[in-house]
Amino acid sequence: MKYLPIGDQLFTFNRKNFVSRLKSNSIAIFQSNDEFPRNGDQNFIFKQNPDFFYLTGIDQEQSILVLYPDCPNPLYREVLFLRQTNDHIAIWEGHKYTKEEARETSGIQQIYWLHEYENILHTIINYADNIYINTNENDRYVHTVPYRDMRMLEELKKKYPLHHYERSAPILRDLRVVKSDIEIALTQKACDITRDAFLRVLKFVKPGVAEYEIEAEITHEFLRQRATGHAYNPIIASGKNAIVLHYIDNNQVCRDGEVILFDWAAEYANYNADMTRSIPVNGRFTKRQREVYDAVWRVLREATAMLVEGTVWNDYHEEVGKIMTSELIGLGLLKKHEVEKQDPKMPLYKKYFMHGTSHHLGLDVHDYASRYKPFEVGNILTCEPGIYIPEEGLGIRLENDILITPGGNRDLMAQIPIDPEEIEQLMND
Repeated sequence: MKYLPIGDQLFTFNRKNFVSRLKSNSIAIFQSNDEFPRNGDQNFIFKQNPDFFYLTGIDQEQSILVLYPDCPNPLYREVLFLRQTNDHIAIWEGHKYTKEEARETSGIQQIYWLHEYENILHTIINYADNIYINTNENDRYVHTVPYRDMRMLEELKKKYPLHHYERSAPILRDLRVVKSDIEIALTQKACDITRDAFLRVLKFVKPGVAEYEIEAEITHEFLRQRATGHAYNPIIASGKNAIVLHYIDNNQVCRDGEVILFDWAAEYANYNADMTRSIPVNGRFTKRQREVYDAVWRVLREATAMLVEGTVWNDYHEEVGKIMTSELIGLGLLKKHEVEKQDPKMPLYKKYFMHGTSHHLGLDVHDYASRYKPFEVGNILTCEPGIYIPEEGLGIRLENDILITPGGNRDLMAQIPIDPEEIEQLMND
């Protein structure tokens, strides 16, 4: 791993919280992510299952965690299984966790090699009443691939058909959304690396530079500071590309007079930042660009003020829609009399602002959380209003990451320039 060691405190704390919510006499099994083939003899770069990482801190493939707090044999109440290395693996793939390193990382004392898993599991699973399986229940995910946990579930049901099977996901949905101090610090680190990359890019951008050249500058800064890399595929959308919400081609030349919409951020120790900025290619906004920018900025500030403990998701988005509607009327994009007659189920503002304002942030960029639970202290949410005007070839979006605190919130990106005059100054110094 590129990032510095985190220590075992976070993961020990997370496991303690998780097992406290299990039914009596239950065993829970978690697995690392699959390794996916890229071509004939290569895999894609491995990315750890966020739930497995949340409970172990182990960032390695072919790993299994078994939690059985009521196990009659105390040796097997908390067990981690790892892939055993050998000379061949060491030469071709490099270093793998030793048992001692895994103990230091996870805080789990009972470490076994993966080939011992089936045997040990069989000696204890028949004493449990319930088996908790970890499935992907993020409501943004559409299940099409029979991933590792689902395959394991089918195998367990064949071997142990009379056990009661339970879901780990609802427990993790409640736990993961409330960030501990260590998680907040790791997210802040990702935001700080993102800030440094943005400051670097402000000095680099000029008419004639290509979007992919900007991407290279960002990537260089991320890796230089121990980030894992990009939190998601970076969007570097100049001119009319900015009206494509998930534009990732990044292959066009940035022209004089255009605005570039940046949506990119760093991942550090598996925790993600998520930033959007919009800057003028030549270092100066036109009058119209500045009008739209200021409108988005006002929406951002008003929406951020609503990200507090107790706010309800749907109410929040509805209020942001009203604020955006007012700004679009001010920009001449909507007419007040038409808004008064609009279908509330299909508000007119969505023509120019068609996505949500916020999502939870954490080990997943769109982090695992309930849409129906009021916001809580310790939640981190993005705030990302935008206005996209196809007929003008102009798209502007601004986004910061907001931590909900007792009595208010804290902007984790407060040190990243957003004031348009400051951005112009930095680009022209």
